[in-house]
Amino acid sequence: MTDLSARIDALEMRLTEQDVVIDDLNATITAQWHQIDALTRQMAKLVEEVEQASHRPASGAPEPPPPHY
Repeated sequence: MTDLSARIDALEMRLTEQDVVIDDLNATITAQWHQIDALTRQMAKLVEEVEQASHRPASGAPEPPPPHY
């Protein structure tokens, strides 16, 4: 009977340790997901800014004449 009790105690300890590891992994994954989400939004904003900048004339270049010339 003590052998069975010892085995059950060992299993309960392993289960408790696994629960802690799972909680830690979940917290890590959640933090990484938030960081990935923030970086994805930042990347999209930067892509939009680059696209807008590519459509603007260069700062030193002369502007094209108006259409009525």
